[in-house]
Amino acid sequence: MSPRARSVLGVAVMSVLLVLYFVFAGIRAVALLASQEPIPVMMGAAMLILPLIGVWALVRELQFGRSATRLADRLAAEGGLPEEPVATHPSGRPVREDADAAFPRYRDEAEADPASWRAWMRLGIVYDACGDRRRARGAIRQAISLERDEIRR
Repeated sequence: MSPRARSVLGVAVMSVLLVLYFVFAGIRAVALLASQEPIPVMMGAAMLILPLIGVWALVRELQFGRSATRLADRLAAEGGLPEEPVATHPSGRPVREDADAAFPRYRDEAEADPASWRAWMRLGIVYDACGDRRRARGAIRQAISLERDEIRR
């Protein structure tokens, strides 16, 4: 099974489990609301609100993943993925030192052309390879936003 297929399967399984959790939490919340006593009613209300926030977060993460994958596929089809040979561990993850060595080029490229979604996507891919998930997500979000703006024009 390819790494991408494993990732999709993992996301699907976790999403189903999370939805099941939301359903069971909702059932418990309704039972607490039915008690008509102040503290259980407050707990029931909280148990209804938290799963709603969870559903919102799940949908948002799935949209991010779909958009990021679409842009990475588009970049790959254009031959625009980062080109440096980077050694990988048996798990398929890049060796951090190799990824760190490639990082300055892509950071400079994004700074030189801040309106290019391609530059930001490459930077996000390299950040991810370096293990900096927060910055990777930020750069990829920027790429998604810029690409949407490009389509609107």
